Amino acid sequence: MSSKSRWLVFLVSTPLVALVAIGGLLGASPEVPQQSFPHLRMFQDVLGLVMENYVEPVDVDRVMEGAMRGLADGLDPSSAYLTPDEVRAVESGGPPPGADVGLVVTRQFYLRVVGVRDGSPAARAGLQTGDYVRMIDGKPTRDMSAVTGTRLLRGAPGSKVSLTIIRGNPADPHVIDLVRAASTSTVSLEPLSGGVARLRIVSFSPTSAKTLQGFFDQMQKQQMTGAVIDLRGTADGAPEDGIAAARLFLKSGTVAIHAGRATEKVVVSANPGDGVVTMPVVLLVSNGTANAAEVFAAALSGNNRAELVGEPTAGIAARQRLVRLPENYGLWMTYERYLTVDGAGPIHERGLRPTVGVEIPVVGFDEVPPTTDEPLAKAAERLKKKGSDL
Repeated sequence: MSSKSRWLVFLVSTPLVALVAIGGLLGASPEVPQQSFPHLRMFQDVLGLVMENYVEPVDVDRVMEGAMRGLADGLDPSSAYLTPDEVRAVESGGPPPGADVGLVVTRQFYLRVVGVRDGSPAARAGLQTGDYVRMIDGKPTRDMSAVTGTRLLRGAPGSKVSLTIIRGNPADPHVIDLVRAASTSTVSLEPLSGGVARLRIVSFSPTSAKTLQGFFDQMQKQQMTGAVIDLRGTADGAPEDGIAAARLFLKSGTVAIHAGRATEKVVVSANPGDGVVTMPVVLLVSNGTANAAEVFAAALSGNNRAELVGEPTAGIAARQRLVRLPENYGLWMTYERYLTVDGAGPIHERGLRPTVGVEIPVVGFDEVPPTTDEPLAKAAERLKKKGSDL
């Protein structure tokens, strides 16, 4: 038995020691050991039964690794149990490879596509929010964390990666070969009829707020009356970038709230000079609206600055950090979540509900995409109504 196996068996066979160690690591309250002790006892019993009675000798390392992965998977899709190689990759500190395929993924049995960046290799291949990545270059994603999957999707510009994609029927996977490329522009402007425009935010970055302000200045000079800010499938970007963009629209009030289990809520308020954009806006959202885009949408909708049109958002708005474990393993763990601006509850794992629900069509691999953009038309209709009510 390896040293890792001996340590794990000792850990689970001594529940009180395990609970004290975990409680000290995570800052748990004194009530947690009493609540958790029966579950660890049950796990100890199951482990003993498996070790003594399973039909063939048990690979303890494999069993315990599966148990640890299951524990992390039970927390939320963003948390993960990491192998030593994965820990080294996270801690390397070096910049990630310079190109990718344009996918943001989360964990849901396999890796599930959250967002697809416009103009990316994945977008050109027709990948959509809700697709499942079953394999990356022949490596199954069943036990793969989103952290590792994201790194495998990145690489040198021009390098190739093969994805096995499931959409709809699990018995009919599609193998799609993609060539990695550098990311494209993050914000674009498209005039619509009736004096309004579509502002498409492909991804959020530290420059997004400045770029958005420039576009609104341009729209004002052109005497446009409002904008549909299109956040469908927008899942790239740090929450701080979404907060910076939201400040453009809010003169006062709460821009964001984030909190951990053992920390007080941190309230981010509007500053003097914020709210320079006064033009009416409507936000078009989907199941792929996540991370910075979700924090941005929560700020504007929660302050009644913008209406949400579309589908419920992804519910991915949190911060993670690495906790080192023995034998160079690690736990990639959510430690803080973003809340709605009224503080009523987390965005993470719940998402935001639109005021006006519009289904975003899912197009099959062999189907022809619709020639009209009905969700955008609905959002533009709501925007014009909002402008006429002012």
